[in-house]
Amino acid sequence: MRIKRAALVAAVLAWIALCWTASFYAIDLSGWTPPPLIAHLSATAGGFLLFGLSMAIVGRFMHERNMELFKAIFDALSRIARGDFTVQVILPRPHDSGDEFSRLVQGINDMAADLGRMETMRQDFISNVSHEIQSPLTSIRGFARALQDEQLPQEQRRRYLAIIEEESERLSRLSDNMLRLASLDSEHHPFRPARLRLDAQLRTAALSLEPLWSAKEQELEVQAGALEIEADEDLLRQVWTNLIHNAVKFSPERERISISLVREGDEAVATVSNTGAPIPPESLPHLFERFYKVDKSRTREGGGSGLGLAISRKIVELHGGSIAAGSDEEGGTALTVRLPVRLPPRDGSSAPDGRPPA
Repeated sequence: MRIKRAALVAAVLAWIALCWTASFYAIDLSGWTPPPLIAHLSATAGGFLLFGLSMAIVGRFMHERNMELFKAIFDALSRIARGDFTVQVILPRPHDSGDEFSRLVQGINDMAADLGRMETMRQDFISNVSHEIQSPLTSIRGFARALQDEQLPQEQRRRYLAIIEEESERLSRLSDNMLRLASLDSEHHPFRPARLRLDAQLRTAALSLEPLWSAKEQELEVQAGALEIEADEDLLRQVWTNLIHNAVKFSPERERISISLVREGDEAVATVSNTGAPIPPESLPHLFERFYKVDKSRTREGGGSGLGLAISRKIVELHGGSIAAGSDEEGGTALTVRLPVRLPPRDGSSAPDGRPPA
């Protein structure tokens, strides 16, 4: 910036000198022979007059060019305000990539692109939510209408009522998960990290789901040595519940589910593995997206809302970790969570638990 200002000052001084020189020679060539002082004053006045006229011409040109740019910027902001996020302001050629106008235009273009991506995500979210809500509501409405038949056998009536109850619970889970995701996305979600035994938490999560894997006669194995980390216990419990529940749900009966925990450097690495139908390679990058389902035709008995893994990823990222999925052709699927053993400070002044940094 200082170099540009120095170059601008030098250019202005050089132009003033050029205008004064042109005025001096103009007087000399005109044949007028005034006294030296008058000639000097006349050359100086003529030089400043030439300089003023040239600056006025340049200023008018710059004004018109800048007004065209400002008009383009105002038009772009107006289109953005109306919801058109395809706006791209083109900077006139004389501007370089480092001046203020260039940064302003680049900022507007970046803002429009970000708003466009957010609008696409919003529309996809509304579409997915509408679809997920409509499915159980359709079932509830259909079976409720069927129950109005007074000739309906009692056994069939009980089955319809059970389906209505199941679909109501599905709606409740969907609502809870959506609220949880919205809370996690906000900057105000409670985050209370403390020291905890991760191996003990994994075993507790596995035992809490024993009715599920016992009903399918599955064997669940936990291999985890003592390992203490800093984490929010309540949030992290939701991750293990989601991962183990998915492993049980998508594994055949009488199969084995494995949970392992090891320490690699400054990270705790937990893996939940199960057998079952392999996940297609093209689905792996999308597995943790909201409402994503590998099998779009899953019935309500086999599928959820597609939010569990998205919630898990958000919680893991809040802890500064990562989560990834792998699957092979033989049907083995593994979800791996990496968490820092000690959380970095969430800002530059305090540690995660509120204590000053050591």
